[in-house]
Amino acid sequence: QVQLVESGGGLVEPGGALELSCVASGFPVSKFLREWHRQAPGKLREVVAAISSAGGTINYSPAVKGRFTGSRDNAKSTLYLQKMSLTSEDTAVYYCHTPTPNFWGQGTQVTVSS
Repeated sequence: QVQLVESGGGLVEPGGALELSCVASGFPVSKFLREWHRQAPGKLREVVAAISSAGGTINYSPAVKGRFTGSRDNAKSTLYLQKMSLTSEDTAVYYCHTPTPNFWGQGTQVTVSS
């Protein structure tokens, strides 16, 4: 059974921080590129960060570069996203993704509000 299980979403005030995690099981995820996506209400889903199999190459969207940090722990099959200096523009459902094979997490809601 392939599963990508996310945690860490919730409500945070502007300027705050939180960390998302995604634990994968049922396939050898350590061999594959892993990504974080997000989708805000009324907007298209976008890639936030992409982390290579060994974690050495990370690409970020311009909107989050310098504020978000992606990482992975292959021994734990876990993907992380550290999020800092959050604004209302970061409010979205965040998804864990492997492009190939094509698997998605269930999504976790992040709401940035006072």
